[in-house]
Amino acid sequence: MTTTIYKIATRAQWKAAEEAGAFDGAPIDHQDGFIHLSTADQVIETAEKHFSGQGDLLLIAVDTEALGDALRYEPSRGGALFPHLYAPLDLRSVRWVKPLPVGADGSHSFPELER
Repeated sequence: MTTTIYKIATRAQWKAAEEAGAFDGAPIDHQDGFIHLSTADQVIETAEKHFSGQGDLLLIAVDTEALGDALRYEPSRGGALFPHLYAPLDLRSVRWVKPLPVGADGSHSFPELER
């Protein structure tokens, strides 16, 4: 069964990934040694905690089956298991990329999320 997980990135980060053919992560990913991802149940809280009020963001939907053994679910916030990718994100594993606009209240407006 295909599962979809998510990455939030800036437009500039994603443009660089498209030019390179792979996404090697945001600064926090480089610092931690893996690419932080979120499940559909986690991504809204991730946006609230780490990207509140920040515009110019994209939501990237990723097919987990394409990631292989480089994808690991590990304890993070409150002990919840979060998906972490220990390799660059191959753009062929991306299902779609959509804007993540900010509303007047500072929260992001999410498209329908796949699970």
